Amino acid sequence: MSPPMTILTRSTLVAAVAAALSFVAAHPARAALSAPEMVKFLKGVDDRQNSNGDWRASAYLEQKEKDKVDVVYETEYYRRSSDQKFMILFTKPKSSAGQGYLRIDSNLWFYDPSVGKWERRTERERIGGTNSRRSDFDESRLAEEYDPTDEGTETLGRYTAVKLLLKGKSGLDLAFPEIRIWIDKDTNNVLKRQEFALSGRLLRTAYYPKWKKVYSESKKADVWYPEEIRFFDEVEKANSTLVLIRAVDLRALPANLFTKAWLESKSR
Repeated sequence: MSPPMTILTRSTLVAAVAAALSFVAAHPARAALSAPEMVKFLKGVDDRQNSNGDWRASAYLEQKEKDKVDVVYETEYYRRSSDQKFMILFTKPKSSAGQGYLRIDSNLWFYDPSVGKWERRTERERIGGTNSRRSDFDESRLAEEYDPTDEGTETLGRYTAVKLLLKGKSGLDLAFPEIRIWIDKDTNNVLKRQEFALSGRLLRTAYYPKWKKVYSESKKADVWYPEEIRFFDEVEKANSTLVLIRAVDLRALPANLFTKAWLESKSR
């Protein structure tokens, strides 16, 4: 059963998660992190959120756009670490069922059953026309893809957050070439992200109010994933997306799962 519809605005977000995410005050000054320390910190963020194995989950997406009817999507997504394959399948609404995205190596492809062919897309592709991107569901690779600059420490509600400015490394096709990120100092979980174009224009702000810890058999350790993400379009201010991730399964995925899952989605 789908979760109840919510009114997703900046005012309701502040009212709902102010204790966790609203800016309160700057934290007392600390010594700036060195370049190796920042890279190590980002690797900790990546490692804490990555299963280092296979991953299967379902996600509920609620899209709000100015002067349009709200749209709700149900998706399933899969990730195989051994060959770095990643797939998102749409199961609802009926008009979107069977559509999906597949990443093989560094290429992202989109399939629409009504057209019957694959089309290559970029990392800037909006998943299903929402404010989410492929990178929001895939493994975290901040340490591999960005060079960090220390911007100090801030307090977000009851959390002490390390604030870093990340600039994308040359030669990579990234959804956002520059990111400003707030990371919980104690857990290495992301609390907030601001994402920018090359021009420096703010494009999107994301909040991560809920994280959940699960045990990974492949990693033999606990990993974390965001149960809830709220994206706000900073260009079209009225547009926003709520993502709820659920039913996470960290068991190994068979090699033919991607083909099987795709065929099953098309038959629904």
